[in-house]
Amino acid sequence: MTRLSVALALSVTCVFSALAADPKPDAVVNTKSIEARVFLDDRIKADAALAADCLAEGKKWIDKNAAEAAAARKADPQFFKEGGWEFERKYEIRSVVADRYVSILRNDYMNTRGAHPNSDVNTILWDKADNKRISIRPFFTETADNGAAMKAMVKAIIASLKAEKKKRDASETATDEWFKELKPSLLKIGAVTLAPSTEAGKSSGLTFHYPPYAVGPYAEGEYVAFVPWETLKPYLTAEGTRIFGGARPKGDAEEP
Repeated sequence: MTRLSVALALSVTCVFSALAADPKPDAVVNTKSIEARVFLDDRIKADAALAADCLAEGKKWIDKNAAEAAAARKADPQFFKEGGWEFERKYEIRSVVADRYVSILRNDYMNTRGAHPNSDVNTILWDKADNKRISIRPFFTETADNGAAMKAMVKAIIASLKAEKKKRDASETATDEWFKELKPSLLKIGAVTLAPSTEAGKSSGLTFHYPPYAVGPYAEGEYVAFVPWETLKPYLTAEGTRIFGGARPKGDAEEP
């Protein structure tokens, strides 16, 4: 066999191996107007109630966008000459704390053939004991808008974001103007997860996840702000005190 033949054979093998390794969507809509997919990671699929919850939400999301794409194509077909829209949502477990509280990252990719694709990130906190979504309220003595706990969180978030911007050589955008949307309110502080910990079964604090444009220009991408549990210690309930401890793993801090 010639070297060229060997190279071609290896190339084809690699392509088919890559295709075989691609995960199968858990929900999909594929039309002339849009290709939309939803993926659940294997750990989510191992929990029937959690998987059903995420999948139901994901299906509503792709159906809504499929309807909007169809309407847009009907109104302005010229914008679909290069193909339909592309949407993708991925649900991934970030941490499991006290074998009860599951933090999930929900990452979205959207391409409507504009100047560039967009992305978004949100989070889910799932209570395995009650099989339902919850907020971080049970871990804090109070979470009132403009209350002491929420103000402490915002202050710590901004400090974390400024440190991250400095690492990225983006200090020029570490300004009040870029942080003005962060409010001491559960609904306006950012998408939150329980950070993993060096101590088994514990959380080292809260991580807040921000998509492009939220706290910086699109080119800077996503940001994650970390608030260590010690900062929040004065505001913890008995359950909060039980689940928080340890330090943030080095590998976690290096991830976007």
